[in-house]
Amino acid sequence: MTEVCDQSATTSSYVRPLGRADLEIVHDVLDREPLIDMFVRHRVDSTRLDRRWFGAELWGYFEDGEAISLLHVGANVVPAQATPAAVEAFGARLLSHGHKPSSLVGPAASVLPLWDLVKGEWGPARSPRPSQPFMVLKHDSDIPLDPRVKPVRLDQVDDLYPACVAMFTEEVGVHPESVGSPHGYRARVTQLVSMGWSYAIIEDGTVLFKTEVGAATDAGCQLQGVWVHPELRGTGVAAPALASVVRQVRRSVASSVTLYVNEHNTPARRAYERVGFREVETFASILL
Repeated sequence: MTEVCDQSATTSSYVRPLGRADLEIVHDVLDREPLIDMFVRHRVDSTRLDRRWFGAELWGYFEDGEAISLLHVGANVVPAQATPAAVEAFGARLLSHGHKPSSLVGPAASVLPLWDLVKGEWGPARSPRPSQPFMVLKHDSDIPLDPRVKPVRLDQVDDLYPACVAMFTEEVGVHPESVGSPHGYRARVTQLVSMGWSYAIIEDGTVLFKTEVGAATDAGCQLQGVWVHPELRGTGVAAPALASVVRQVRRSVASSVTLYVNEHNTPARRAYERVGFREVETFASILL
């Protein structure tokens, strides 16, 4: 445990790793913004911070013994409720920890100053995305639904997988099988299908539209990997298809649906707004 000097001479602050015995205080922090901090809460709830399954570390920043902020430290570094003082403390510990992730993701107000602290050691960024609207929809869409959207079946994984690879490569800039285990990405695609969290329009073995639920809690779920076949982009497929996904996941997964999108992706933002999503926060992603 490393003591960190706080701006107030009367406040004792420190960062320490958290484990199963800390679940109650972790929940208290994450309950402040359950939709914004959904990724971290999903990881906590699905593993209960059991090191065998968590596959990362969770750090807590404390002031006078009270948990103030959290940091998920794994392939993705994700701050939750990170105050300026917590960002300073997390940055110092990350640099001494010797861990370099594949990305920093989360609310821009904490990700960008954290990146400023570590970029001298970790940079340059392969793809900085400093402004990503984080959008929420808490009701069914008012627009007509595309009835072709269905949960993907396990016997359709071979059809789905090339579309997932295409989406990942377009979005991240590298082939997913070049990151970590060459079989890891397909395993994750298959896992989401088996959970009923993958949705698509598949006709004659070709994926025309697809998306997945990447994280979910009692408060809501987060969509990821929204993709339209290149030949259909600009034809109005996305909004009705996504509206259908929203209706389905609100009944089978969680009642509030979230996603975030690159600010420059105007067509996607327009489609999400047409469906009914509204921006409530700004995220940032730093891909390394």
